[in-house]
Amino acid sequence: MKPVAREELLDWMTYDERRDQLRPPMLAIKAPRRIVVADTFTFLFENRDTVRYQVQEMMRTEKIVREVDIAHELTTYNELLGGPGELGCTLLVGIDDEAERAVKLARWIDLPHHVWAKLPDGSLVRPRFDPRQVGEHRLSSVQYLKFAFGDEAPIELGIDLPDTPVQIALTAEQRAALTADLAEGRAG
Repeated sequence: MKPVAREELLDWMTYDERRDQLRPPMLAIKAPRRIVVADTFTFLFENRDTVRYQVQEMMRTEKIVREVDIAHELTTYNELLGGPGELGCTLLVGIDDEAERAVKLARWIDLPHHVWAKLPDGSLVRPRFDPRQVGEHRLSSVQYLKFAFGDEAPIELGIDLPDTPVQIALTAEQRAALTADLAEGRAG
């Protein structure tokens, strides 16, 4: 997928002034790309719109104005985009209780080997994980992954950890959004 370019961004003050108008359509774009599996795992599939939105939000929140800092945010968030036939996503492990979260993130250190997506033909696709998000003794609660789907969006997402096997079927709306993103990635 083509990375978001600097000229596509508003300065943080202009963005802040227009945020009330810009935010609702962005949340509508993000909604079908947010897939919750068993209340603990949330997959946030990224595209150019979601990445641009995240960069704008960071610029606004941190009042970023220096070009070097804007370039850093763009580089960081553009890494979330997939290449041709590939979708990038953020996997959030949501456990509110701090003590429980610490125990599970240590126990689930091999989570990267247990995430899958099922394609319409029944085949499973395992994602590539960003190794910077896995420590020596525990997993980060935020994981960055890339799924090589080819031309077809998945029909299910799941995690087959021994103590927590979970899965969910994607809705037609979710599949349509991911299919559109795969098509955009092919277009360049």
